[in-house]
Amino acid sequence: MTDIRDRAAMSGIEQLRAMLETSRQPPIGETLGFSLVEVEEGRAVFEGNPDHRVYNPIGSVHGGYAATLLDSACGIAVHSKLAPGQGYTTLELKISYVRGMTVDTGVVRAEGTVISMGRRVAFAEAKLTDAAGRILATATSTLLVISS
Repeated sequence: MTDIRDRAAMSGIEQLRAMLETSRQPPIGETLGFSLVEVEEGRAVFEGNPDHRVYNPIGSVHGGYAATLLDSACGIAVHSKLAPGQGYTTLELKISYVRGMTVDTGVVRAEGTVISMGRRVAFAEAKLTDAAGRILATATSTLLVISS
């Protein structure tokens, strides 16, 4: 496993590739049942299979599940473009819900891409689709790039 001091000297894409090579996942994915499955510079893909644990009181998948997947896809896409010593945080996330989800939806895929990467601010977008490629939700995100 990569030591925290080693990670600080790595670029974002190097950190993410090391994470995937060691089968490590962001802890939020363990909680909500989704995983980072692909990463390249400026792009990240998560997959999940929503179940009853993420249901709301009206009997469908809570919108926060989609929002978390989309926020993760946008954030990790930006993470993939960071230089050593940089970090980021989400400043704004706008979600558009297109289609509801249930356990019958099956595997969903959130693909995030960087639109613009500046020294202090990054812009990303993501889409959440089902196995048939139907759009379930979309997002745009503004992220603050932090240098240590």
